Amino acid sequence: MVWARSALSPCVLWAAAWGVLLLVAPAGAQRGRKKVVHVLEGESGSVVVQTAPGQVVSHRGGTIVLPCRYHYEAATHSHDGVRLKWTKVVEPLAFTDVFVALGPQHRAFGSYRGRAELQGDGPGDASLVLRNVTLQDYGRYECEVTNELEDDTGMVKLDLEGVVFPYHPRGGRYKLTFTEAQRACAEQDAILASAEQLHAAWRDGLDWCNAGWLRDGSVQYPVSQPREPCGGLGWPGSAGVGRGASGGVRNYGYRHNAEERYDAFCFTSNLPGRVFFLKPLRPLPFSGAARACAARGAAVAKVGQLFAAWKLQLLDRCTAGWLADGSARYPIVNPRARCGGHRPGVRSLGFPDATRSLFGVYCYRSPGVPDPAPGGWGWGWAGGGGWAGGARDPAAWTPLRV
Repeated sequence: MVWARSALSPCVLWAAAWGVLLLVAPAGAQRGRKKVVHVLEGESGSVVVQTAPGQVVSHRGGTIVLPCRYHYEAATHSHDGVRLKWTKVVEPLAFTDVFVALGPQHRAFGSYRGRAELQGDGPGDASLVLRNVTLQDYGRYECEVTNELEDDTGMVKLDLEGVVFPYHPRGGRYKLTFTEAQRACAEQDAILASAEQLHAAWRDGLDWCNAGWLRDGSVQYPVSQPREPCGGLGWPGSAGVGRGASGGVRNYGYRHNAEERYDAFCFTSNLPGRVFFLKPLRPLPFSGAARACAARGAAVAKVGQLFAAWKLQLLDRCTAGWLADGSARYPIVNPRARCGGHRPGVRSLGFPDATRSLFGVYCYRSPGVPDPAPGGWGWGWAGGGGWAGGARDPAAWTPLRV
């Protein structure tokens, strides 16, 4: 019965809705900005819940308030016996517990422990403060308020600032089941993108002629420049405004997630640390990349980290380097002819022969980790070999200018 009531409440609220402004702590609240969101108020039922009809936006590592307020029509009700419950919608009819409060007793669950708490801005405030936002926090949340036999719910959508990127492993294209696609994105510091995120990326110009899994189990791909090999000039599966001759998001629908294989569309957000390019004295084979980054207090950057650095930290480097999955890529913010074309993006050279000394390396240093070789100094072997010294004893390393 609670679910049925929850499912009907948004319709009732819309039918008698009037706009109310609610000031909430926005994405990147630490930056000193404020954001105004609209909430809806209805007049049906003893308990009435108000939430944001659109979405609130944050980024990885940020702090956000998921707005939710409630009130009673009858003044005789007390707030003391009210139960407040936040859950995350993981599937249409599946929920994960986030936070529960009953009077002075509060409890957060799972990965939300230590990060979630009530805002507590006076009677009737059920807003949830979520700190140190993670990629996995993206999605829809339900705020449920219960008093004895009366209850009502509201829905809040948490979106993240970030970037969508296509991905396939060294084994080639169309090699991933749905579960393998989830794992592949996680290994590259990302999650599977949602259909909404892919559509937004297409509107920003993402053009990719290979189908990939999304987090809802569907398979789609974005085409900004329509052409015959990519669904033609007016494919009926296009989605969104401007489909057909203007391109669109091609949609294969929901596929068998254990038997069919495609690429993946991954999503990542703000980086807590820093990606930088390391140019050794001589080009490295892939086996030397980890040692080179470790000498600078870092690790070989993952594909998602390079995309985040390109999109959100404006990393621009016209030099290919190894990444943790064995691929070679480089980020271009300001396009120029000698750097791969006239559009910004992360250029890929695929998965070169890992034994060949071909590139430098992109490294990722976590926040708070000092650079053991400031001023452009690294470690290697004087007299030859550089970073790719093979089996040479690291104890014999000497400072070398990088």
